[in-house]
Amino acid sequence: MSSVEALLRALSEQSVEFIIVGGVAAAVHGSARVTYDLDVVYRRNTENLARLAACLSCHQPYLRGAPPGLPFRLDVDTLRQGLNFTLTTNLGEVDLLDEIAGGGSYEDLLPDSVELRVFGVTCLCLGLEKLMHVKRAAGRRKDLEAVAEMEALLEERRKTKRR
Repeated sequence: MSSVEALLRALSEQSVEFIIVGGVAAAVHGSARVTYDLDVVYRRNTENLARLAACLSCHQPYLRGAPPGLPFRLDVDTLRQGLNFTLTTNLGEVDLLDEIAGGGSYEDLLPDSVELRVFGVTCLCLGLEKLMHVKRAAGRRKDLEAVAEMEALLEERRKTKRR
């Protein structure tokens, strides 16, 4: 089982509300680019923060890039006081995002999300057109390069629909 699959299963089993964004979302839509972490925008209501903390706290979450031994505890208070967390866990790496450039928060992204099965897990994934928009807004070189591939994927979908 891949780390992305393990993380998706864990989040799903705890009924965490999230939307897949980033490289995994691009891969779900057909991108050939390799990604090693799961980027999600998560709902920030109290119930979801509790589910998210319960889900990840048992998988040894730690701030990615932090010096070893730095005290860190992932719980509801930590999630409430912060916004974005880049974590490493014993399941893999996950980026928990309050909002993303060009897209906004969980609630903002919902209308542009699609429900898909990923590794057998039903979850929300940012739609291809909105994903291209947020990648452009991020403006990083790797994101802009990914947009070119996604544009080709979108064009292929449009051709298929016309047939």
